[in-house]
Amino acid sequence: MTTMPDDDRVIPPLTADEPTMLMSWLDFHRETLALKCAGLDDEQLRRRAAAPSALTLLGLVQHMAGVERNWFQTVLAGRDVPWVYEGDQYGFTLDPGRSLDDALAVWRREVATAREICARRSLDDTGRFTEQDAAMVGGRDVSLRWILVHLIEEYARHNGHADLLREAIDGTTGP
Repeated sequence: MTTMPDDDRVIPPLTADEPTMLMSWLDFHRETLALKCAGLDDEQLRRRAAAPSALTLLGLVQHMAGVERNWFQTVLAGRDVPWVYEGDQYGFTLDPGRSLDDALAVWRREVATAREICARRSLDDTGRFTEQDAAMVGGRDVSLRWILVHLIEEYARHNGHADLLREAIDGTTGP
């Protein structure tokens, strides 16, 4: 197991079976998001990207907690669970009383639940979209493989946002 030189993120294996490779890349991107928030104070975590955007690092953590719940609990496992942050489907709304530690704890619980759900399934197992979402994507059934690839790309995209936010806050750059 090799880690990044400047932090503790595990580098995904260069050769592995498909489930290991996909989960390793997803975990790498999950930890990248947490790393981008490390060492910042509350004001910095709530600093908006640029007008008119409401995008913040804290909002990204909250959003990804909701993304994890939606894809793994709702779509894949078929559970009827509420949104992570009541009344905020996408999770970007900041609550003055919610700290990064609070948001990370919720996010980590969602990640742990996602891992439990995935551990019992093959990549070919399927979940189901709602009728509304199915109409948008062209089908009801979606494989765990597709979900994992989608989550990797979603984290990668939002980690790009996090890179820019972090650089604007304190000049920190890097992988």
